[in-house]
Amino acid sequence: MANANTGNRGNESRVGGTNPMGNVQHAADKARDAARGATETARETATGVMDRARDAAGNVAETARDWAHSAVDAVKDNDAVNKASDYVQDAWETSSKYLHEHNIKDMTDEIAAVIRRNPIPALLVGVGLGFILARSMRS
Repeated sequence: MANANTGNRGNESRVGGTNPMGNVQHAADKARDAARGATETARETATGVMDRARDAAGNVAETARDWAHSAVDAVKDNDAVNKASDYVQDAWETSSKYLHEHNIKDMTDEIAAVIRRNPIPALLVGVGLGFILARSMRS
């Protein structure tokens, strides 16, 4: 009879009570499902943001291309090509002379001073160059 009572006590704790391991497993399953859902939501959100950013960048590039075409047309219509050519030639000669007269340290100091005086245009130039570099590496 002692064996029968011992056996019943083991069954009573299972039948009458709750199974702590089952609860833990259930909670773990719920947590895993919630984490999967959050990961999927984050992935979908990131994909949407990337798609919108890609579309915006494409629109900016298209607008810049349109502006460039308009500028080229304006130059052709105003017969400013010769003036632009002279300007480019003068700029080339001035740049060449500057490079021969200054060392790298002088040039970097001057660039740093220009960036300090004009931080926002410098930032925009950096972003523009990064965009152009990224587009050229992508093609």
